[in-house]
Amino acid sequence: MKILVINGPNLNMLGIREPEHYGRETYADLTEKIRTYCADKGIEVTVFQSNHEGALVDEIQKAYGIMDGIVINPGAYTHTSIAILDAVKSVGIPTVEVHISKVEEREDFRQISYIRLACAKTITGHGTDGYLEAIDYLIEGR
Repeated sequence: MKILVINGPNLNMLGIREPEHYGRETYADLTEKIRTYCADKGIEVTVFQSNHEGALVDEIQKAYGIMDGIVINPGAYTHTSIAILDAVKSVGIPTVEVHISKVEEREDFRQISYIRLACAKTITGHGTDGYLEAIDYLIEGR
């Protein structure tokens, strides 16, 4: 099984940015956690992060015909990007939306998720362990 994990803007700042919402784990800690978890389960994983919407769309499109699942935390693009939504719809790859913080308890604008319309599941508020839950969900749905 091959899984693509995509992280949007500012996720590279984990451990620095608003630790009260996102915790103290760094982005390097997150990627190591994901790689180790996938290696233990025999899953091939690609982890990608960009602060640029078009780069995220390109990575989703490149996954077509190659990846079996996508885990995506689009960051702020969750609330604004129809382009990312359309890319996920276009490739037809089972996708899970993940948010480290509990977005449903935060600002009003965070209640809008365009990407959710194309996702099989959404996981919020479980910290970086939410990524592992998303991977398990994709494995079980295989």
